Amino acid sequence: MKSAHDIIIRPVITEAAMDLMASKTYVFEVRKDATKPEIAKAVEEVFGDKVKVDCVRTINMKKKPKRLGVHFGYTSEWKKAIVTLTADSGEIEFFEGLN
Repeated sequence: MKSAHDIIIRPVITEAAMDLMASKTYVFEVRKDATKPEIAKAVEEVFGDKVKVDCVRTINMKKKPKRLGVHFGYTSEWKKAIVTLTADSGEIEFFEGLN
């Protein structure tokens, strides 16, 4: 059985993700085999009682070709989860200091 900390790998902190925070939408990297209900339950469990998830959208990020000099390779494949909180939900404290 997967624990909540196993499902959520790390937050994704980009300019686009920072813009989404105004509407209580947060972006996370999650396990490739995690489902939307598992992700919603993990976010509510990890970030406290005040957080209520409204919807979860997931994207499988494909590998991209990269090169460094004469060496060729690919980036890793990973899964991105875009989590929207309800209007009456509290904000996630981890992200408050980043704005």
